[in-house]
Amino acid sequence: MLVRNERPQTSKNPLAKTKSIDRKARSALGQMSGGLSPLALASVLSDWSVHLATSPGKQMALWQQAADNMTALARFATSSLNGSQETEPPTAPKPGDRRFQDETWSQFPFSLYQQGFLLAEEWVESATTGIAGVSAADERAMSFTARQVCDVFSPSNFLLTNPEVIRRTQDEKGANLTRGASHFVADAANAINGTARPKPSAFVVGENLATTPGRVVFRNHLIELIQYDPTTKTVHPEPLLIVPAWIMKYYILDLSQENSMVRYLTSQGFTVFMISWRNPGSEDAELGMEDYLEQGPLAALDTIQTITKSPKVHAAGYCLGGTLLSIAAAAMARDGDDRLASVTLLTAQTDFTEAGELMLFINESQISFLEDIMQDKGYLEGSRMAGAFQVLQSNNLIWSRMKREYLLGERSSVNDMMAWNADTTRMPARMHSDYLRKLFLENELASGKYEVGDHPVALRDVHVPIFAVGTETDHVAPWKSVFKIHTLCHSDVTFVLTKGGHNTGIVSEPGHRGRHFHVHTVLEEDHYLSPDDWTEAANLKEGSWWPEWTTWLSTKSGKHKTPPKFGRSLAPAPGTYVMME
Repeated sequence: MLVRNERPQTSKNPLAKTKSIDRKARSALGQMSGGLSPLALASVLSDWSVHLATSPGKQMALWQQAADNMTALARFATSSLNGSQETEPPTAPKPGDRRFQDETWSQFPFSLYQQGFLLAEEWVESATTGIAGVSAADERAMSFTARQVCDVFSPSNFLLTNPEVIRRTQDEKGANLTRGASHFVADAANAINGTARPKPSAFVVGENLATTPGRVVFRNHLIELIQYDPTTKTVHPEPLLIVPAWIMKYYILDLSQENSMVRYLTSQGFTVFMISWRNPGSEDAELGMEDYLEQGPLAALDTIQTITKSPKVHAAGYCLGGTLLSIAAAAMARDGDDRLASVTLLTAQTDFTEAGELMLFINESQISFLEDIMQDKGYLEGSRMAGAFQVLQSNNLIWSRMKREYLLGERSSVNDMMAWNADTTRMPARMHSDYLRKLFLENELASGKYEVGDHPVALRDVHVPIFAVGTETDHVAPWKSVFKIHTLCHSDVTFVLTKGGHNTGIVSEPGHRGRHFHVHTVLEEDHYLSPDDWTEAANLKEGSWWPEWTTWLSTKSGKHKTPPKFGRSLAPAPGTYVMME
């Protein structure tokens, strides 16, 4: 019998069951929406539409722009029909838009298709920007979403409106379409079955990828630490630890022999250690950012010092690995740990206020939606993250590929970087939630609120020399976001802005054609330079930035000595964790 005012045992938390139902419902919805929260998108759409509806002046301007575009297009069409070349096209593709490079796009009627689409694209951009009252974040998200919708309807995506496809179909008597149909069926079957496209057989880890000689000298649940063979008789006394991101396999920095950063570093007299992250499973759901910090760079530093006996270690971090290294450096500085000789950050963000288009839909609605999706398996599948990166460059990475494979009937030729890109990894649920909430959403690291060991850390405590690299066309970590390290640390900062994107700008070996970079050092006592002022002050140099980095590292190092001995070998490089599916 129940005592008065007591509740039955099953009713202690009456909301628990309803929360579970909600979570499962959102998880199912997330599977259908590809992980994008429709509620977040609905909020953006509502903000935009309500403010546009109450802006009659903006509406009038849009009507006027539409009328002007139609007039210009009609004039251009009339001129083209008459065979006149006097009328200039009303508009032109934006820089970097490679959809209309074929010269046939300048001929009627394809020129008319192109111009009509580009004018419509410009109008949509006007319609989604410059509306009073719409928040800056919602404006960027709305403009981005509208741009993705426009991309679907580009005339370059369709058989009857793409002159290149029509010409190929005529030349091959439709064989290209037959091949394309088989490609589509195979890809659709993989998507339905939840299987990835077969990995390219021409590139195999340990055979022609990640082949720099070395051995695994330490292993815990999250990392294998690889020590690479020296290739010079003497080396710098300070070893170099590289912390790659765990949202990708480490061998982006050890691809083929000719473009391996690790191989280059050993040739320049550095003793290189690389972290190879474990590909987590459901059992790792509760691993958080602090687990990655403790079992990653901090555990690696302890091992490196035990092996080399060096009191100082250079450390470099790539992408999210660089963000984690920054956190480690701040925590070490707070605690009086002075083992770092220098810090190198490769396309790594420490302030996320301008973190690019990845920020467009990172809000409470989207993060809670992802948490629901990850609840069942305990991790986020690598394919979802890869898909998000592709959407940021949908023209080049999605629609151009579909045109090539399904309309032209060509399977994409695979290189070493594409093979690496297909080798996706997972992310533990808690870690991914920590990362999105604490860094992207709350920007805790830049604001001095990020906690390590229950106490906050601040990058202002970091005083070691910093070498930071941003890339000109980075959609994941825009260079002006990476540049913010100047305002956070009390250090001399040598910043490099190099040609290329998030990955191609980093894998920029000496001899790579068409490469250049800007470089400039701002000392701790110097006045702050904005990104634009920095660009004016920086030196432009041709070629790879790698020699610039190794020269900088050399100036922060002691005199050469005999290479250190190896730690106890657990396995030959590239190790076992990199092989985990």
